[in-house]
Amino acid sequence: MTRFAYAALLLPLILTGCATSPPANPNDICEIFREKSDWYEAAKATEEKWGVPIQVPLSIIYQESSFKQDALPPRKYLLWVIPWGRVSTAAGYPQAKDEVWGDYQRKGDNYWASRTNFADATDFIGWYMDQTTRVNGVTKQDAYRQYLNYHEGWGGYRRQTYTAKPWLQTVAMKVQSRSSLYGQQYAGCREELNRGFWGRFWDWL
Repeated sequence: MTRFAYAALLLPLILTGCATSPPANPNDICEIFREKSDWYEAAKATEEKWGVPIQVPLSIIYQESSFKQDALPPRKYLLWVIPWGRVSTAAGYPQAKDEVWGDYQRKGDNYWASRTNFADATDFIGWYMDQTTRVNGVTKQDAYRQYLNYHEGWGGYRRQTYTAKPWLQTVAMKVQSRSSLYGQQYAGCREELNRGFWGRFWDWL
């Protein structure tokens, strides 16, 4: 087998190894941030920049991608058999589509942002939530209505397209419930997280 053939076989393994794995316990925001301190720094930066509660973007990311870096929508099939692209252009942690992601890159002054980068994903959601507040008057603490805007778009929300989608309202309630849970958990570990690893280490000693 040639060197090129070996390289072709090894490349998927290398790329898989480089991918960021989802957190071991996605139901506990404190455990998420203890495991992934860089995610905590990114989430705090989003909170400070856009004025959004840390738990809301995290709840949206959980719902959209289950914290999977390379998440993609289902495939389309031609004649029910032949794979024929994806049902949408959504991708990455935020499952943002190409069009709105492009708007964010331009208007959010983050042209090189990537949907597979957690910090960029949280910043995107913070930007989108900020726009939702400006355009449709939804508070940044209202995870239920923020998610409806996120899913339907600002125009769709104003037209109340979600009223014809009971399943979507159910999903938005799940996002609200998770946001409330994350918020309660975060209140109990924020001080610890802010001390960082070494602060926690010396406390343990």
